[in-house]
Amino acid sequence: MPTAKRALSATLVRRGGDRLLFDCSEGTQRQLLRSDVGLVELEEIFLTHYHADHYLGLPGMLKTFALRGRDVPLTIYGPKGLDELLRTLRRIFGRLTYDVSAVELEAGEGLERDGYAIVPFAVDHGMAALGYAIVEASRPGRFDVDAADRLGVPDGRERGALQRGESVTLADGRVVAPDDVVGPPRTGRKLVMTGDTAPAASVVEAAASADVLVHDATFLADERARARETSHSTAGEAALVAQEAGVKLLALTHVSTRYFGHQVVEEATQLFPATVVPRDFDLITIPFPERGDPDLIRSGARIGRPTADEDATLAEPIL
Repeated sequence: MPTAKRALSATLVRRGGDRLLFDCSEGTQRQLLRSDVGLVELEEIFLTHYHADHYLGLPGMLKTFALRGRDVPLTIYGPKGLDELLRTLRRIFGRLTYDVSAVELEAGEGLERDGYAIVPFAVDHGMAALGYAIVEASRPGRFDVDAADRLGVPDGRERGALQRGESVTLADGRVVAPDDVVGPPRTGRKLVMTGDTAPAASVVEAAASADVLVHDATFLADERARARETSHSTAGEAALVAQEAGVKLLALTHVSTRYFGHQVVEEATQLFPATVVPRDFDLITIPFPERGDPDLIRSGARIGRPTADEDATLAEPIL
């Protein structure tokens, strides 16, 4: 349920110029308008499953886009059942000024993008449901300028060819291979979002070595039986998944209104210290691995950072 401090499930991922929305709960468009992102003309929305707290924001957002005269097509992705959901919702949002396509995905059916892939994976939520991993391709190794100088590789196209993985022949007939001047490939970044799920081996596999794992933590250990009944996770169980998968940072979401954020953190950090419970408008930055670890920036996506007094009221929100 929403509270005065926290809205429902919706996560925006920004990579370069791409804006990807994962789940679209009630009030998502208003939250975007209150953020530094704004209600941009999203081109892709990904749904994890079809419980109402994960999609009720769609009809209003789609209608708002139409009222603004949008003509850019929109694609909505989700597990099996998406076509039926959109047929039902169309009675609410009516005729639009732009095309909306529905793409039903299966686990492992990756979507290739420029420099990365979006890979759906199986979760355990007692119904058709998917998590999503955003996995960047490996990047070329660093170009060793000193080594190129020692080998006599001239500036210009020869060095460019070596960086592209092509061998070059110098004026004296020597052949220089890319391995002579370019280091090993550098890994890209990996972000994994489970949506709602009980602990699952498929999540551990999908999250292996991820920079950030965003995991369901609806309950604490005192409600483990309730978590089982509803196919959700406790904070401790999410921490065990992060530990087994070897992730760098665990972000816990979908927290019940029963708990304060610090209670959730306390349970999880006993097992996995690198755990955060983001609040609305918090931002997690994921640098390239050689540049440091992921970092949580409080209110990092909010228009107008809170004053000291406002921040004090947010220090222990009712979740």
